[in-house]
Amino acid sequence: MSDTPALSADRVRADIAALLGCDPAEVTAEENLFDRGLDSVRMMSLVEKWRGEGADGLEFPDLAEQPELGHWTKLLGAEDKA
Repeated sequence: MSDTPALSADRVRADIAALLGCDPAEVTAEENLFDRGLDSVRMMSLVEKWRGEGADGLEFPDLAEQPELGHWTKLLGAEDKA
């Protein structure tokens, strides 16, 4: 996947937290999101949501390969710049 417009890291974290029913601060960069309770159906909903926001090349396997917030923000170009 390339040429993906950046979503903010905070937005990616918030979208994940909303699906998990937790506070965004509880989602760590290294945590396996499958272990946290994210399932394939919810992951696909994230793919569709982020595609609708410009991540046209995003595919389900891109996320499933390494289900961690840190990997996903890097993949989406949403890394914290601080």
